Amino acid sequence: MKVIFLQDVKGQGKKGEIKEVADGYARNYLIPKGLAVEATKARLKEMQEQQEKQRKTQEKEKTEAVKIQQVLHGQSVTIKARTGGGDKLFGAVTAKEIAETIEKQFKVTIDRKKIELTEPIKHLGEYAIKIKIYPSVQADMQVIVTAAD
Repeated sequence: MKVIFLQDVKGQGKKGEIKEVADGYARNYLIPKGLAVEATKARLKEMQEQQEKQRKTQEKEKTEAVKIQQVLHGQSVTIKARTGGGDKLFGAVTAKEIAETIEKQFKVTIDRKKIELTEPIKHLGEYAIKIKIYPSVQADMQVIVTAAD
């Protein structure tokens, strides 16, 4: 019997996969537990439509990510932070602060989790950061930390 997996089943198949399995296994285990449904023409067509919709959504997200990358790549943001004498900061400059500064300066919303800091920013100076906008799209930026008045 051909089934469409609704969830990952160890050793059998992944979610969305269409596979031929034994009739008894499908009727007695997979279908009653809600792990799979029988692959009828209507369900196959519905699944194709969902995949096409998902593909279009991913394309749209990627084009948006490329637009954001073009705005941010090679740019720099300046953050003013309080110092405790010399070039050492009180605390550290966080990804959240960087994301907020980018949003104010470039009018682009970036999730703080997508900002990759190679090391904690605890001193005044310039730091290179990477922003992973989309799995295959990233932007390199400079963060300049200056002393607050």
